[in-house]
Amino acid sequence: MIEDTELTRLIVDALEDLKALDIRIVDVRGQTSVTDWLVIASGTSSRHVKSLADHVAQDLKTKHGIAALGSEGEDAAEWVLVDFDTVVLHVMQPPIREFYDLERLWKRRGREPDVAH
Repeated sequence: MIEDTELTRLIVDALEDLKALDIRIVDVRGQTSVTDWLVIASGTSSRHVKSLADHVAQDLKTKHGIAALGSEGEDAAEWVLVDFDTVVLHVMQPPIREFYDLERLWKRRGREPDVAH
């Protein structure tokens, strides 16, 4: 089984392949039963957001044998979520990311984002 830190690294590497913007890793362990880590990134357009999410899912599956449990938001591609169980990827267009401000939401819950990439 792959460690969470290695999984987040693989996700970040795949995001960087397609020039994702403002990649952040947020530790949410102990704050939610849904996941332990969030990886949040921005894309420049709906096409870029969808491409980033698709690329990460495909890259992890083909190169590392890690399949996503599911994904949501591909149709509008303003915000695409890809669930890797202990790590959940959020790829958003900048206005959507600014509006929902997940980093600040989790900061208010008691933790600072761990890594700004």
